[in-house]
Amino acid sequence: MTTANPEDVKVGSAADASASPSVPLKVRPPLGAGVVAASQGVRHTVAGGWRALREAVDKPLSSYYLLLGASALLLTIGLIMVLSASSVRSYIVYDDSYAVVKRQLMWVALGLPAAWVASRVPIRHVRRLAYPGFLVALVLLGLVARFGVVINGNKNWLALGPVNIQPAEIAKLAIVLWAANIYAHKERRLRELHHLLVPVVPGLFAIIALVLVGRDLGTALVLAAILLGMLWVVGAPLRLFGLSLSVLGVAAVALAATDPERLNRITHFTDPFKDYTDAGWQPAHGLYALSSGGWFGQGIGASTQKWGDLPEAHTDFIFAVLGEELGLVGTLLVVALFFTIAYAAIRVALSTQDPFVRYATFGIVVWLLGQMIINVGMVIAVLPVIGIPLPIVSYGGSALLPSLVALGLLIGFARREPEAAAALAARRRDRSAGLSAAPSYDRSR
Repeated sequence: MTTANPEDVKVGSAADASASPSVPLKVRPPLGAGVVAASQGVRHTVAGGWRALREAVDKPLSSYYLLLGASALLLTIGLIMVLSASSVRSYIVYDDSYAVVKRQLMWVALGLPAAWVASRVPIRHVRRLAYPGFLVALVLLGLVARFGVVINGNKNWLALGPVNIQPAEIAKLAIVLWAANIYAHKERRLRELHHLLVPVVPGLFAIIALVLVGRDLGTALVLAAILLGMLWVVGAPLRLFGLSLSVLGVAAVALAATDPERLNRITHFTDPFKDYTDAGWQPAHGLYALSSGGWFGQGIGASTQKWGDLPEAHTDFIFAVLGEELGLVGTLLVVALFFTIAYAAIRVALSTQDPFVRYATFGIVVWLLGQMIINVGMVIAVLPVIGIPLPIVSYGGSALLPSLVALGLLIGFARREPEAAAALAARRRDRSAGLSAAPSYDRSR
C-alpha cells in the first residue's frame, strides 16, 4: 500500500492550478501603482492642454482676436454694471432707472464706429493727426482752466451746450500719439538725452500743469505714469527715473497737503473704518460691497450698497458693485481681461518693425493698465481715493470714447502684423472662392 506524500500533493495541485486555464492566477499590482498611473495621466493631460494653448496663442491672428474679444467682453460687462449700479440713482434723480445707461449707450454708439475707423485708418494718417490732436487737447485744457465747471470739487469739466466733457481724458490719447510720433521720428537719436527729453517732457509737463490747475490730482498722476512709461520704452537712463519719481512724489505730497479733504483721504486710506463717518465713508462701503459678494456674488442687480451708501457707485467705485454682484470670480475676470489686452498688445509691440506702432502701443498699455490698477487699488483700500474711473467699465463718455479709439488702434496694429495680414487676406480669398469653387468640385465628383 502506497501513501501519498503531503508535500508532493501540495506541489502537484499548485502546478495543476497554474496549468489549468480555468483557474487564472491573480497578480497584485505594486503598492501605489494606481496613484502613479493617475498622476502620469494628469501630467500628460496638463502637458497636452498647455501644448494646445501654446499652439493657439502662437497662431498669426491670436493677438488680434485676444484684443477684439477682451475689449468686447469688457465693454459688455461695463454696460451691464453701469445699468445695475446707476439704476437707483437714475430713478431718484431722473425718475427713470435707465437714464444713465441710455447716455452710456449713446457714447457706445459713437465710440464703436470711431474705434472701427481707428482700426482701419492707415498709420501715416494717424501720425498726421498727432500734432493737431495734441494742440486741441492743450487748447481744451486751457479753456477748462479759464471757463471750467466744478464738479465734486474738481474743475476739470468743460460745458459744451447740454454736454459736459472732460478734456483731460482726450489728452491721455493725444499725448500718447504725439509722443510716439516724435520718438518715431527721432528713433536714431534717442541715445542723446536732449532728444529724449525735448519736446516730449516739456509738452507733457504743460498738460499736467493745466490738469493740476483744475485740482485733478488723480488724472495728473495717470498722465505722469504715461510720461514715465514712454520714457522707459525709449530707453531713458535709470537715474532719470529716480529723479522723476522723487519730484513727482514731493509734488503729490505738497498738493495733497494743501487740500484738507485730500489730506484726510491720504492719511486714512489704510484704515477707512478709523474715520468711518467722514473720509473713510466711501472706501469703507466699497470694502463692505466686496466682502458681501463672496465667491460668486449676490447676482446682477442685487447690490445693496448702490442704494445710497456707496458714493459714485457707477463711476469711480463701480468695481465695488461689480464685486458685490459678481463676486471674486467677476472681479478677477475683469482684471484678467485687462491683462489679456496688455499681453496681446505687448506681443504686437515686440514683433512690429514700425517704431511708431511700438511706442504708441506701449503708451496705451501703460495708460489703460495703470489706470485700472489705480482704480482697483482705491476700491480695495491699498491706495487713497483720488477719483479715477475704471477704463471701459465705468460710466462716462469723455473717458469711454478715447479708450475705445485707443483699443481700435491696438486692434488695427494687430491686424497689420505681416503674418496676421497674410492670414486675413488668405481667409478673404478662401471665402470669396468658396462659392465659385463648390460647383466645380461637385462636377468633378
